[in-house]
Amino acid sequence: MMRLAIAGAAVCLMVALVGIGGAAVPDIPPVAERNVVKLGEPAPNFQLPDLQGRLVTLSDLRGKVVMLNFWATWCGPCRVEMPAMEQLYHTFVRKDFEILAVSIDVQGVAITRPFQQEYHLTFPILHDADYRVGLTYGARTLPMTFLVDRQGVVRHRIFGARDWGTSEAQQLVQMLINS
Repeated sequence: MMRLAIAGAAVCLMVALVGIGGAAVPDIPPVAERNVVKLGEPAPNFQLPDLQGRLVTLSDLRGKVVMLNFWATWCGPCRVEMPAMEQLYHTFVRKDFEILAVSIDVQGVAITRPFQQEYHLTFPILHDADYRVGLTYGARTLPMTFLVDRQGVVRHRIFGARDWGTSEAQQLVQMLINS
């Protein structure tokens, strides 16, 4: 009898709680959709230090197509795509195209500078050691790349490593440059 009373009270409590909070549940986005930059929306501005400690601000690159790549030195697929990113970087002139490789390595320059030298990377490497910018963009997997058009609008979100040296990748960037 006691079990039945406890079960009944529990059911009543659950019904009451659902009734109270039921209207708010649809207003809370699923975790996977929180802090995700949506295509067609302005890219959130940020300022991060590069390998020399100079602050780089995304909005200062307005007028260029920007490839914003979130990565880490310990990420195998990130290591694989970096040489092709370097190749893509040299395909286009700086007045039209820029790559910002945002490292989430907490060790910062101590680990990314040797990586840059080993892979002969010439594009800017920025540091987001507290992952503040990565979370703002919703970069929950690595690598993750966002292509931002000349007006500062996110046009593509790419999950995982890509071969940026292909003609398709070059055409994608060229299309954004021309638009």
